[in-house]
Amino acid sequence: MNKNTKIILNYLLGAVLFTWLAWSIYSQLRHQPNLKSSLQQMIDTLEHKGVVAMLLVLIGMLMNWGLEARKWQMLIKPLQPMSFFRAFRAILSGVSFSINTPNRIGEYGGRVLYVSNNRSKLKAIAATMVGSFSQLIVTIIFGLTGFIYFVANFTPVRPEQGTGYAVWEKISFGVLLIICGLIILLYFRLQIILSIFERVPLLRKARIFVQIIVRYSNTDLEHLLLLSALRYVVFSAQYLILLDTLGVEMLWWQGFLMNAVIYLVMAMVPTIAIAELGLRGKVSLYFMGFLSMNSPAIIAATVIIWLVNLVLPAVLGSVLLLGIKIFKEK
Repeated sequence: MNKNTKIILNYLLGAVLFTWLAWSIYSQLRHQPNLKSSLQQMIDTLEHKGVVAMLLVLIGMLMNWGLEARKWQMLIKPLQPMSFFRAFRAILSGVSFSINTPNRIGEYGGRVLYVSNNRSKLKAIAATMVGSFSQLIVTIIFGLTGFIYFVANFTPVRPEQGTGYAVWEKISFGVLLIICGLIILLYFRLQIILSIFERVPLLRKARIFVQIIVRYSNTDLEHLLLLSALRYVVFSAQYLILLDTLGVEMLWWQGFLMNAVIYLVMAMVPTIAIAELGLRGKVSLYFMGFLSMNSPAIIAATVIIWLVNLVLPAVLGSVLLLGIKIFKEK
């Protein structure tokens, strides 16, 4: 491929990606339920008491994806040094790609565009998966804590059903606890994954792309878990701030624990990010409904968080794609 062709393709593909992502985001937004009413409630709240709250939520968005950028910067370091600003741009572009893909797997494709060496791009995907692994562990740990609180305080009791609820509660908790234990064990023994690739004939040729995962020390993995936990606290705080601003009365720790159950459920259900708002709204209404009857405010807070933490970064990321050079070398 000659130089002129690369230049044309770089500008053309960037524009095509931007147009496709922008149109898909716009078309999906038009069909989201409760969007108009929630936006109106957000505007009304801002006019009266929500300016500081919205500023805090927007700052939280920057902190949220900034922490994820720091994780990515750490993960990609064995492949290439990357500045925090470039890592942040990669994260936003990843959000743009993820918004139309199941369980946000397109995030990997958006990030690797910022990896300079084409031969390292597939290795970067394996590195990204380690970061997702750390976030999943944090989500499950907090989710299990919230699940214990939910079962102890809000599970309905029906005498005619005997101990059925108690049995299912124990089974659910036991399964989640086992999954959490296995995930943590695997996280700190990533060489197990590499050994699977080496022993399975169909995967053997791809083992070179996952070898990077064994280059992270336990200290690195612990640091990633800490950053993931901080990120979890940030986006949980965003939601609680909005709930309080919109008039949902609850103790903050109760809201945090119930929100942890919501995140656990959403992590376990396959969804497409741009279309998950309806499901997230239903799940939030169900669990937060045990703490407050202010359903309109719960829905409004859910919509605002979805717009601020997902749609806004996706729009910014799609704009950044206009300047990315996709073809750099042969």
